[in-house]
Amino acid sequence: MMFPSPDPDHLGTMLAALRAQRPLVHCLTNQVAANLTANTLLCIGASPLMAEADDEVAILSPDVLLINLGMQTPARMRTAEIAVAAACRRSTSWVLDPVAAGALPSRTTLALELITSRPTVIKGNASEVIALAGGKGGRGTDATVPTLEAQALGEALARHTGAVIAITGPEDVVTDGQRTTIVRHGHPMMAQISGLGCAAGALIAACLTVETDAMLAATKALTLLGWAAERAALQAAGPGSLQVGLLDELTRIGSERVRTS
Repeated sequence: MMFPSPDPDHLGTMLAALRAQRPLVHCLTNQVAANLTANTLLCIGASPLMAEADDEVAILSPDVLLINLGMQTPARMRTAEIAVAAACRRSTSWVLDPVAAGALPSRTTLALELITSRPTVIKGNASEVIALAGGKGGRGTDATVPTLEAQALGEALARHTGAVIAITGPEDVVTDGQRTTIVRHGHPMMAQISGLGCAAGALIAACLTVETDAMLAATKALTLLGWAAERAALQAAGPGSLQVGLLDELTRIGSERVRTS
């Protein structure tokens, strides 16, 4: 069943709730993406937390957790497991971004292990999602197949894991195994900004704190990011200025009516 895309007013309502609540989003992410991820959360009104020490992670009580498998080390893998176990004990929603799953065996193994702890949302590119569903992975962090080619396997993975699957790319596919939507917002220059996909995972996590339907939360988050990029691209000279403009647009959206044209 196709799922409708959110309209501008619904995004504005969600952002108003986020800015009023200011949820604490614990991000276990990679060094390349950390700064952009934190700034993305700040721009939408959330509060980023980037703690990685095992003793701190075990006692933290964030509103939501993001586990991003980029730039993993044995210590980071252990910390991810501790954070997920703590989230499960607290019944806290969490998002898994299985960076390079299918391309690197250790990442694939860890991602498959973490999935058994029932993430609320799994966000990955087409190759990563295909790998988690039992197919052949991609090359490093790059997707080697179009997003829509992963749709059927993404739907099957959602039914198997109970998680909402968000497959990101030139168009985004979001599915819970029964409902599916395609988000067609964004700009080609987004692919030239390192860490933007990681920031998308954090955006989804933040939206989970104010939207009880995980399918809708992921759809709204990716729509919001795509619209911000489209608006920023109108003035951007290249990917560098697009990144700056995108953060500015995320700050503006919600304080004015979102325009999609």
